Amino acid sequence: MKISFNINGSAQTVDVDEKTPLLWVVRDLLDLKGTKFGCGKAACGACTLHVDGESVRSCSFPVKYAAGKDITTIEGLSSGDALHAVQQAWKEEIVPQCGYCQPGFMMATAAMLDKIPNPTDEDIDNNIVNICRCGTYYRMRKAIHRAAEIKNTNS
Repeated sequence: MKISFNINGSAQTVDVDEKTPLLWVVRDLLDLKGTKFGCGKAACGACTLHVDGESVRSCSFPVKYAAGKDITTIEGLSSGDALHAVQQAWKEEIVPQCGYCQPGFMMATAAMLDKIPNPTDEDIDNNIVNICRCGTYYRMRKAIHRAAEIKNTNS
């Protein structure tokens, strides 16, 4: 089935089974490798990307639901050479250890900050529920608060 959508600002049409998880379309057909496979059950969040600005676990999101939508992956989060506030904060706070889960965390954070510009620790706990094997949660929390500062300063 042919399915069309915009990804990172570019129109794309793919011809795949409509039940194919969006993750595999992004990684295997469009060769955007920043979105990671973790669990395949929408539990860990490594595959998080945005569909029409909403945080989505793409490993269990059939591509048919992406039709006509705007999709953003970690590769499309920044604007040219300018890092997104979340990416800048992650860099400043030296968040990643192994780094595998970090694109998903950054995408979930960017979506949250669009809705909650000044999150409290409770907001973070309730909205950022991805899993990090390395346990970099403390640094991520600092980076989320820093990203909010950067974003609010640039607005």
